[in-house]
Amino acid sequence: MWEKRMEWPLNAAAVLFLAAYAWPILQPSIGDTGRLWFEVVTWLAWGVFALDYGVRLKHADDKRAFLKSNIFDLLIIVLPLIRQLRLLRLVTVLNILNRNAGLSLRGRVVVYTVGATALIVFCSALAVLDAERATPDAPITDFPDAVWWSITTITTVGYGDRYPISGTGRVVAVGLMLAGIALLGVVTATLASWLIRRVTEADENAQAVTREHLDELTREVKALRAELAEQRAGLSPTASEPLGTARG
Repeated sequence: MWEKRMEWPLNAAAVLFLAAYAWPILQPSIGDTGRLWFEVVTWLAWGVFALDYGVRLKHADDKRAFLKSNIFDLLIIVLPLIRQLRLLRLVTVLNILNRNAGLSLRGRVVVYTVGATALIVFCSALAVLDAERATPDAPITDFPDAVWWSITTITTVGYGDRYPISGTGRVVAVGLMLAGIALLGVVTATLASWLIRRVTEADENAQAVTREHLDELTREVKALRAELAEQRAGLSPTASEPLGTARG
């Protein structure tokens, strides 16, 4: 019941959080007051995420099992209290996508993968631009270059025409590389699962058709046997009649 009620508030908080995080980076001339307001919005959104986790923990029948199965959620809420790790708050949006992806496992995987890829590319571009913009002679100085670098990195292409040179930018790059490898594994596994399911369905359909044909042949054989038995039963008195007449 709680998760159903919080579906739209969490979606709204996620959108506000992304907007408040991205705006100061895309428009650095907003001033200190504007940055302060956006920072307040990000913390309010984070507070909604933390409230959701706390309420779900309170309503859990087995709190120890809930904590064990939601350690990742807890780390996402606790670690961003450290300012240097505030970007981890963005990962919370992935959990919201996962919870609202539908009941189908295949649909959940597809929506989660597509949403995660788009979100990681966008946020990595923002993070690396924020880190590199103030670095002298940095190859990444605007958002289009940052997006291009993010796409080439997450797809493991890595042309090398754009690359981070600051420490923070390289940390973002390492995380993006790992995310690219993980997403590639998810896509490969999903495609393999889809192919296996298609082959299995085709095999099951072929077996069903074969069983239907066998059942039809069995029915025809039984009908022929019954017809032959009837014919034999009808011919037996006729065949014995002349012999009885001759004896008489």
